Amino acid sequence: MATAQVALWVVVLLVALAILFDFMNGFHDAANSIATVVSTGVLRPGQAVIFAAFFNLIAVFVFHLSVAATIGKGIAQPEVVDVHVVFGALVGAITWNLVTWYYGIPSSSSHALIGGIVGAVIAKAGVGALIAGGIWKTVAFIFVSPLLGFMLGSLMMVAVAWLFRHSTPSRIDSWFRRLQLVSAGAYSLGHGGNDAQKTIGIIWMLLIATGYAAADATVPPTWTIVICYTAISLGTMFGGWRIVKTMGQKITKLKPVGGFCAETGGALTLFLATALGIPVSTTHTITGAIVGVGSTQRASAVRWGVAGNIVWAWILTIPASAFVAAIAYWVGMQIL
Repeated sequence: MATAQVALWVVVLLVALAILFDFMNGFHDAANSIATVVSTGVLRPGQAVIFAAFFNLIAVFVFHLSVAATIGKGIAQPEVVDVHVVFGALVGAITWNLVTWYYGIPSSSSHALIGGIVGAVIAKAGVGALIAGGIWKTVAFIFVSPLLGFMLGSLMMVAVAWLFRHSTPSRIDSWFRRLQLVSAGAYSLGHGGNDAQKTIGIIWMLLIATGYAAADATVPPTWTIVICYTAISLGTMFGGWRIVKTMGQKITKLKPVGGFCAETGGALTLFLATALGIPVSTTHTITGAIVGVGSTQRASAVRWGVAGNIVWAWILTIPASAFVAAIAYWVGMQIL
């Protein structure tokens, strides 16, 4: 009985750690949802975080749990996963999130989690324990999501410029200040729909590994869904102000019309990826869309040095979090 109680407390501890990661995910990625709407002056920061948190939360009623299934069952062979693997994955992801948050770098919480899972699984059982299909489609979208965001953001900007070519700048600004509320809401909806499911997926992975959920279940327990969407919404409410400045002003200067086009392009990309069950980076997506909007004005409107630093953070995220996760897996073997 004592052993069973210890095992239960280990599961509870890891679930709490996963919820902390989910909260940090919202905190870290809040900038993705609100940077454009704050930097264009459409909403004040306090209004924006509440606005974004609301749409993060109601995403639970909109999207199917395809991303959660990919994380829970599509990255590693289920028989390899145990409490040590989950511990290593979460510590690797949380550590990378803290480092990038501290330095104000818009990295990907999503890929930090993927890297954490990969590193811990390799430390335990080698590369053969990974599921290639799930890994490769996630890696592919590291490149696809910002490119798609770039294309949709720039196409939206060109289309809007043509449709409103006879309107005065003041009228365009007035209209798009209202329309940006729609696009910001849509982007926050996509952010909640894709990102909350990643934590649902790792908790589901843990519950299957420890026998608290059936391996053949098609959906995770309801309480995991509720608590993860709530945690990411609360994290968004507290915000990540260091990263807001980078996303909203350092890459390119945005007006409401540009914010609308970037958010709409990013939202469409997130909706597509979530429907396909692909865990993507909201950071990659909105950065690509912002760069796309800026580049339609002129190439010099984009601060390519800042964008380049962000890309380097993207490239390093999976290997860095995987390395930390492998070490954390070994530590977990000693203490859990």
